[in-house]
Amino acid sequence: MDNENKAAAARLDDVETRIAHQERMITDLNDVITAQWRKIDQLERHLSRIKEELQSIEPQRTTPEPPPPHY
Repeated sequence: MDNENKAAAARLDDVETRIAHQERMITDLNDVITAQWRKIDQLERHLSRIKEELQSIEPQRTTPEPPPPHY
């Protein structure tokens, strides 16, 4: 019976170790995902500002661009 208890304790230790590593991995992955979402939000705001700037510049063109010199 003593060997069975040692084996069960070893298995329990192994499971606890795996769970601890998995919890750490989940925390790390969550941190990465959170950072990526912050970056995506920042890039979307930047893209939106650029679009607005381009739309405000576009109406200022009243005449068509002249053709390139090689035409």
